[in-house]
Amino acid sequence: MAVRFASVFLGAALALSASPLFAADAKPSVVIYATGGTIAGSSASSTDTTDYDAGKLGIETLIKAVPELSQVATVTGEQLANMPSQDMDQKTLLKLSKMINEKFKDPAVHGVVVTHGTDTLEETAFFLDLTVNSKKPVVIVGAMRPATAVGADGPMNLLEAVSLAANDKANGRGTMVVLNDRISSAFYATKTNSTTPDTFRAAEQGYLGGFVGITPRFYYSPAIPTGKMSFDVSKEESLPKVVILYSYQDQDSALLDAAIKDGAKGIVIAGMGNGSIPTRTKATVKKLMEQGIPVIRSTRTGSGFVSKKEEGIGSGFFSPQKSRILLSLALASGADMAAIERYFGMVE
Repeated sequence: MAVRFASVFLGAALALSASPLFAADAKPSVVIYATGGTIAGSSASSTDTTDYDAGKLGIETLIKAVPELSQVATVTGEQLANMPSQDMDQKTLLKLSKMINEKFKDPAVHGVVVTHGTDTLEETAFFLDLTVNSKKPVVIVGAMRPATAVGADGPMNLLEAVSLAANDKANGRGTMVVLNDRISSAFYATKTNSTTPDTFRAAEQGYLGGFVGITPRFYYSPAIPTGKMSFDVSKEESLPKVVILYSYQDQDSALLDAAIKDGAKGIVIAGMGNGSIPTRTKATVKKLMEQGIPVIRSTRTGSGFVSKKEEGIGSGFFSPQKSRILLSLALASGADMAAIERYFGMVE
């Protein structure tokens, strides 16, 4: 299947190779860390875009299938993992963040690309945005169609991601997400559709830019999201357990109690509307907060700001899944309840 991948896309990729973008002696160095996902997926059917096997192709196969990468940058690849992104875990995230921070100590490295499954891509991207402490670009890229599908989006996405990581104008923008010719901020981007290529968006904040051919074009100069925080995970081997609970009509406190009994050090509730939860659960939330266990109230709506709460902490602009990442990092750093509330209120 790997041979087929290379042969199917080699012809399409050659159409993009009109002229080198950099002089042969001045190409930036870009490192690709591969973790698997649809971009490395395969299927027996060229029309299968939903029931394929994710994370089957190695990084060398992906690189060889897009020879134009060598015109954009000096590319090297490392296979960190090869899994569907629903299996991504904190151990792998910590390892990836540490590897990138260490790699960026090399002045010759201009940027890093991470290939990743799209199901949890936004969580990994957000984690790296908060823990990679460098102005050099980190670009997370995936695909919505496996490598063996007709019209697979992976090769072009990968080429654009490397082009972005190699571009000087990408510096100082934090971690970015590239799919479907769009550049998004990892701080805000989220997956909005289960199957379509234009799935990654930031409903309120918009895109940072897009691509003309394979050249990135930014809409704005580099800017730091309001209240953005940074965490040092260089000495962390694990992170405190934080769980997400979904809110609904007739919800009671049973799952809140079960989560704490199971070892959760923090809880995120995907609440209704502006983080609303049933009245019958508020006493439990208040009690947990008094015991020093933070409860973040986010929204299941998919976008919008969750305001300050009497019981629990409003999540601000952070989705339930990003709230979980942020709370876990905050707890690992030793942040107290007041500091956690400031993080989620996005107060500078």
